[in-house]
Amino acid sequence: MPEVIPEDSVGLVTPASIDFQSPLALECGSTLTDYTITYETYGELNAARANAVLVCHALSSHHHAAGYHSMDDRKPGWWDTCIGPGKAIDTNRFYVVCSNNIGGCHGSTGPASINPATGHPYGRTFPDIVVKDWVRSQALLADALNIERWAAVVGGSLGGMQALQWSIDYPERVAHAAVIAAAPRLSAQNIAFNEVARQAILTDPDFHDGNYYQHNVVPERGLRLARMLGHITYLSDDSMHSKFGRELQAGSPTTGYDMEFQVESYLRYQGKKFVSEFDANTYVLMTKTLDHFDPAAAYDNDLSAALAKASARFLVIAFTSDWRFSPARSREIVRALLDNNKEVVYGHVEADEGHDAFLMKIPYYMDIFSAYMNRVASGVESA
Repeated sequence: MPEVIPEDSVGLVTPASIDFQSPLALECGSTLTDYTITYETYGELNAARANAVLVCHALSSHHHAAGYHSMDDRKPGWWDTCIGPGKAIDTNRFYVVCSNNIGGCHGSTGPASINPATGHPYGRTFPDIVVKDWVRSQALLADALNIERWAAVVGGSLGGMQALQWSIDYPERVAHAAVIAAAPRLSAQNIAFNEVARQAILTDPDFHDGNYYQHNVVPERGLRLARMLGHITYLSDDSMHSKFGRELQAGSPTTGYDMEFQVESYLRYQGKKFVSEFDANTYVLMTKTLDHFDPAAAYDNDLSAALAKASARFLVIAFTSDWRFSPARSREIVRALLDNNKEVVYGHVEADEGHDAFLMKIPYYMDIFSAYMNRVASGVESA
């Protein structure tokens, strides 16, 4: 926790929620009769309401993207490296909105929420969600905030996929889209990693077919293992070597099955911490959402055709050590945009941090991101 709030922080922030009473029709054919979206905002909306930036979160994130909820917080929001006064997403110039996605577990309606039809948590009966549903709900949030057009929609990983979907579904409402450490769809390998993580949860005896809330238990073992597996895929071999190498916890080998290596300690710590922060049903739901993201599927598997009606200008950034969503996947997006003569800036960042690099304060990455967002802000201010 900070002794004082840093000057480049958005400071202490308080989440807000909107209860929507109109039904939300989902792509799966189901409907949420009413739902809640929890969100945070940073900065001030200008008189023209033209400086709003939507930040879309990744798989295990939420609406708390920057600043602190209290002086007791151990660390700031998940993208505090990029959001704040003078940072890439400069809150002296932008009004930033970040919402917890539908299906989440941090205030927005999700599997742990009460189903009004039964009086019990939705659990496994919560409808299947796809990225298009998130984008539609975010558009309704924008309407509620009286934001007609985003100066930019920005996100990393699954958040970048939402930014891409925004440019397709609401081209007239997005001036710029920043797609960072993302892909136009998942590879078979990525789907396989997600399936192993889901099976860890689904086969936990405490999962109870997703109805563990009524049993007053949590499928801790499954969720812990899912998170441990995820963390391995978020880091590169080089970053794991530099962090841990083959260092032993006790300095010398031990016998039996006890934890020996520092990397084991790290993974167990991350898994245990995640259990207290996330919901198992949400993890299953959102990994399936990630698996099914494929905007080209509706266009005969032609990504260029899918992006034909996009009118935004684009920033696409990839990291060399990201083997989960490699630079080759980002270049697929760039090629599809160029096929349509769209304006796109591509940033190819040398970094050892793996997929998690998009969360890090890497100088060249910050330079590219800041320069692009400065261009966005200048365009808003000169309009």
